[in-house]
Amino acid sequence: MESVQILLKDRSLDSKLRHIAEKVTKKDRISDEECLFLYEKAPLGYLGVLANAIREDRHGHKTYFNRNFHVEPTNVCVYTCTFCSYSRLIKKRSEGWEYDHDQIMDIIRSYDNKPVTEVHIVGGVLPQYNFDFYVDLYKAIKAHRPELHIKGLTPVEYHYVFKKAKISYEEGMKKMVEAGLDSMPGGGAEIFDEEIRDKIARGKCNSEQWLRIHEILHELGHRSNATMLYGHIEEFKHRVDHMARLRKLQDKTGGFQTFIPLKFRNKNNQMEHVEESTATEDLRNYAISRIYLDNFDHIKAYWPMIGRTLAQLSLAFGVDDLDGTIDDTTKIYSMAGSEEQSPALSTEQLAEVIKSVGRQPIERDTVYNELMDYTNYDFKANQDPDVFLQLPVLNK
Repeated sequence: MESVQILLKDRSLDSKLRHIAEKVTKKDRISDEECLFLYEKAPLGYLGVLANAIREDRHGHKTYFNRNFHVEPTNVCVYTCTFCSYSRLIKKRSEGWEYDHDQIMDIIRSYDNKPVTEVHIVGGVLPQYNFDFYVDLYKAIKAHRPELHIKGLTPVEYHYVFKKAKISYEEGMKKMVEAGLDSMPGGGAEIFDEEIRDKIARGKCNSEQWLRIHEILHELGHRSNATMLYGHIEEFKHRVDHMARLRKLQDKTGGFQTFIPLKFRNKNNQMEHVEESTATEDLRNYAISRIYLDNFDHIKAYWPMIGRTLAQLSLAFGVDDLDGTIDDTTKIYSMAGSEEQSPALSTEQLAEVIKSVGRQPIERDTVYNELMDYTNYDFKANQDPDVFLQLPVLNK
């Protein structure tokens, strides 16, 4: 926290900002009101100093990533979220894709000779992708490759599936875990304020339902992530409210492991008229997230969505995770107007992205067991890590 102590020596520092900085040095929790003040008044440099001090106190220079791939069963959806560039309405389903069980398993098998540790499964919501479909899919994946971690579906999808099957959230999540579900991604959270949520994501599960499904998974002994879609029609107060609800549930369960701010992109959707947030605002948002969410271990930046350069900068504003190598075969990011039009990196490329800004690239599994430290790894002299090999586990 030496950098924060230097900041506190600045006699011109606003008294409220000074008080918040003092809290950070003592590892005291900041209030919702103080979080809102940071959004409204705090300079970028100040936020960077505080967020980076917290990040380095927790993780040093370690920056995490994993080797994963995404499977999107369909991009056709019954919902019409105004911010979404990815989905296609049922009446325009010819513009999308709808994979059946065998086609998805063909995708899974195509990674048999690659050292991926996680499959990330999310997609649109359609009646044929029902309870039995996902139970059978999870079982098939585990039967084929037992060690592959299934990070599957959002509460939006589970809410629809369980409602259609006429079963409770509790029974539904228990069955999914029994079938092979290991963890849950953080998508579908959007923004929790119901008025804003109704304008941009009408018809989807509400905020209380989203949080409850995560809570049930945590009660079953499994972990999940959390997101927040920002930079659209929400106000700063809505961001604070969103994170406050997450922080409250995390106090109760401890089941969240990563918070992921998701930047709204305005290409190819119904909100093209809404101007996107600037890179400065993106960095401020990462930093404030790190300062406020004191009970979250990790803050993640999705490099495919914001681009490699901004992702590198975010590592000085509280971020300690860049997600994964990602093989985005269905272009879920590029369809939204992301900086990366072909979002896939080799392990060497991603390690270099991290090392070039003085950070330490650590390959992890989904639940943050450290698998490999690439800081001093000689990619030319050693076996290519992107071919299948058994990596040593550094710590449990």
